[in-house]
Amino acid sequence: MAPRPFNIQSCARPNILKLVPYRCARDDYKDDGTNILLDANENCYGPSLPLNGGGKLDGVEIDLGLHGLNRYPDPHQIDLKQLFCNLRNRSDSEFPPLTPANLFVGVGSDECIDALLRCFCIPGKSKILTCPPTYGMYTVSAHINDLTIVPVPLDLTPGAGFPLRPYAINQALSADPDIKLVYICSPGNPTAALVNPEHVKVVLDHPTWNGIVVVDEAYVDFAADGSSLAPWVPGYPNLVVMQTLSKAFGLAGIRLGAAFASQEVAQLLNNLKAPYSISSPTSILASTALKPEGLAIMQEHVSTILAQRQRLLEQLPTIPGVGRFLGGTDANFLLLEILDSPNGNPDNYTALKLYEQLAETKGVVVRFRGKEVGCNGCLRITVGTETENTTLLERIRECLASIYVA
Repeated sequence: MAPRPFNIQSCARPNILKLVPYRCARDDYKDDGTNILLDANENCYGPSLPLNGGGKLDGVEIDLGLHGLNRYPDPHQIDLKQLFCNLRNRSDSEFPPLTPANLFVGVGSDECIDALLRCFCIPGKSKILTCPPTYGMYTVSAHINDLTIVPVPLDLTPGAGFPLRPYAINQALSADPDIKLVYICSPGNPTAALVNPEHVKVVLDHPTWNGIVVVDEAYVDFAADGSSLAPWVPGYPNLVVMQTLSKAFGLAGIRLGAAFASQEVAQLLNNLKAPYSISSPTSILASTALKPEGLAIMQEHVSTILAQRQRLLEQLPTIPGVGRFLGGTDANFLLLEILDSPNGNPDNYTALKLYEQLAETKGVVVRFRGKEVGCNGCLRITVGTETENTTLLERIRECLASIYVA
């Protein structure tokens, strides 16, 4: 057989050959159905759907449209978009109300992240600005699109709580017109800290920069009521606010995210998306969660999670070797330091060892974040159920004791 000319190294895009993919704890530790999963900031109490104890719909008829799966789904999702608007519109807003024309819905927030890059950035030329420590998919998506990342870290002053540095951001924007997007995570991941809205406003009001400020609000429903900046969108043509049903709504499995934007930006995003990307069952389940009964279930779950979050805030520091909480308490997870001895210093080696022992010997999966800037020796721990948290506290105490003895 004659040699074939195909060579993947010269055929594939160079930036894709060099790409470091997004990794999660479950790349390291597969779930066998028995683990306590406190690594991905999922809602441990389940979806915001009227389910009974057996996981079945409880006295409610939800037609998932299975008889119509031979047909493509609604390409526009107007009714679903209106439910998102109903959720975020506020009667006391100084701006006009959100309408479906302000919405882009995608396959999780990750599609929103990617769509914005493809809409506003030129591969090999444009840049995005991120504020580490922050969500890793901004960087992965930028690299896929052959874009340069300009990092302007959050304020890493010990004890400051990782606030945004808006004037440093504006300085970077003034210096480099190739920056087209600024990604701000609020509440932050992994910081769990809500960004000061006035700091966001400083960036939005930059006098010369022509670009988009993207506020990622995946965890906003765990923060104080009224924290979302989505109602600002009709007043700021350069603002996009991303949200998801994966966290507070407990619907990570249906993969649905939304971006609130000016009508002009939303139209561009809808123009470039793949047709029919939101399946009929996804749309029906999302709509059910966004209606009054689903919202009531979500709020009940969030209240329970917040009570358990307070429990962890009180009880984790009683374990020898657990240091400070860094960041804030505006999400369904906490960022905490692990020390090299009961009264020692934050230490990546000990934190990584604890992460590994919890998963490999105790069936508890959390997230090691020590390689993130400003997060030396840190684990990020999702707030679990009461039973899960009891086990977590016991297992951390046991593992740290064994690590220190060794």
